[in-house]
Amino acid sequence: MNDVPKLQPLDAGVVPRFAEIATFMRTPRVTSPQGVDVGLVGVPFDLGTNFRTGARQGPAQIREMSRIIRRVNATSRIAPFRLCNVADMGDTPIDPFDLLKSVDLITKFVSTLTDHGVAPICAGGDHTVTLPILRGMFRGEPFSVVHFDAHADTLDTLLGSKINHATPFRRLVEEGIIDPKRTIQIGLRGTRFGDDDIQYGYDVGMRIVTMDDFEEMGRKAVIAEARRVCGNGPTYITFDIDGLDPVFCIGTGVPEPGGLSMRDAQVIIRGLQGLDIVGGDVCEVLPLADPSGHTALNAANLMFEMLCVLADSIASRKKQRTPPR
Repeated sequence: MNDVPKLQPLDAGVVPRFAEIATFMRTPRVTSPQGVDVGLVGVPFDLGTNFRTGARQGPAQIREMSRIIRRVNATSRIAPFRLCNVADMGDTPIDPFDLLKSVDLITKFVSTLTDHGVAPICAGGDHTVTLPILRGMFRGEPFSVVHFDAHADTLDTLLGSKINHATPFRRLVEEGIIDPKRTIQIGLRGTRFGDDDIQYGYDVGMRIVTMDDFEEMGRKAVIAEARRVCGNGPTYITFDIDGLDPVFCIGTGVPEPGGLSMRDAQVIIRGLQGLDIVGGDVCEVLPLADPSGHTALNAANLMFEMLCVLADSIASRKKQRTPPR
């Protein structure tokens, strides 16, 4: 690869942001994984929801709102498109009438990207999609996980189903894909079905930071704790948009009062720079509940924050592999 990545977003000084077909962050739409470092991927799936449906339309709205994303992080100064070849790899295939088939299709799509060295940042879709994404990425070494959410998503079953948006992190622990002792959940709050809703996470050793904990600890301490928990392992970031307070994400299926601010979320993700970031996702954007696109705009910005720390990690790994001249 040349010093300057070949794949670049459209230049807003040449092509206005409102022009051309929407892609994630105006990156090139690419079908072949050859030469791509980071694939921005839509996962239009919401068969795992049990309340308000419509997150299948999230990727399209996030693409549209991501037109406003520029090239350089204002705080970290990371310029991801200078560090990596970043492309919109389209949407994973799904079967809108078959949950289990869709999960397999998503897994296969992400596995192909992983085989070609493409790190994914995905836009859901409901939070079920983290299960097939990480299944597709898994190559034997369990992942560390930074999980932003109002809900733990570690139930065993919901309405008799073992695969849905309330169970993915339990399945991932059971399958050995994530290390629970290197997993931190941030922002849990809200009413619960029962006393033991989030007990599984405690039992297997997850670090759980409820919103009450977050307020008591402070943002800086939470960042330090996330870095400690994840350690040196390959780290995946997953963000259920309802981890934010509903003033920032009214367009989601299960909004919960009293959540993270958008500023909190941005600063925490920036604080993960230097970890071995390997991918991420933003889930549960529900366009029908927010036609203004405000929720999707926040999701697009969270994807950009993930892209920055991921691109920095990829650049660091490349530098370590490059022999001195």
